[in-house]
Amino acid sequence: MLTSHSEYGTLKKVFIKRASAAFKSQDEIDSQWNKLNYLSSPNYERALFEYKGFEKLIEQSVSEVAYFNPNAEVSIDSLYCRDASIMTDHGVILCSMGKEERISEPKACKEDYELKGIKILGEISGDGKVEGGDVAWLDEKTLAVAHGYRTNDEGYAQLCALLNPNGIEVIQVDLPHFKGQNDVFHLMSIFSPVDKNKAVVYSPLMPVRFREELLSRDYDLIEVPENEFESMGCNVLAVSPSNCLLVKGNNITATRLKSAGCTVSEYEGQEISVKGGGGPTCLTRPILREI
Repeated sequence: MLTSHSEYGTLKKVFIKRASAAFKSQDEIDSQWNKLNYLSSPNYERALFEYKGFEKLIEQSVSEVAYFNPNAEVSIDSLYCRDASIMTDHGVILCSMGKEERISEPKACKEDYELKGIKILGEISGDGKVEGGDVAWLDEKTLAVAHGYRTNDEGYAQLCALLNPNGIEVIQVDLPHFKGQNDVFHLMSIFSPVDKNKAVVYSPLMPVRFREELLSRDYDLIEVPENEFESMGCNVLAVSPSNCLLVKGNNITATRLKSAGCTVSEYEGQEISVKGGGGPTCLTRPILREI
């Protein structure tokens, strides 16, 4: 079955945004990284090199790769292209960003979707805030949505209004304060599904109710160690069931994934992932998967 309602099925179509299109130049990076709360300024040339390695892994795994275009209105954070939209079987939902510097990204993505003939189901508006990194499919009829500093109650209510009529349950997950409003922290910072009922998690920051929900659904939880949380150990992209893409350097997490029956491919991501707080799930906007 082909569906957009999966985080683990075999990727058939995905959008990505090349580092050259998002970062543009070293001057662009240097003028923005601090305000966007990066750990430090990414090196432009090194970022291009890393992204080529990442893109090669995506192209090897996905039959159709589409690209978001350069856009003068968006910041270097547009590299993390999952966040500006949510894909459903009924069309795209355009987000409204909780991070003020990213507010123009959904409009830019809309233009690219329309060029590809992809239907727009709706968009989050007004006081509503939703970012794609705060949203994850638990199964084909259940969407988990965070309540945190990037996604609020009004955004959640608007998602429910768009999805409930299509038979989709939307469950809310309260996130912890952690490092505060300026931190890059999403639901998928602590939860990455990699197969049906199998997910990588960082339990120390996981809400108890949500963790219990996963266990009640018979999820096998693959735990990320504390010393690999900041290096994107919990941000894992499934390109097919139990076939995972991970930032290089998270050796304990990689070993635990393999012990759980997964295969692991790794990419160098210090410039394009670790410094900006966006791993492989953030670097991709899956459109269609096969389950």
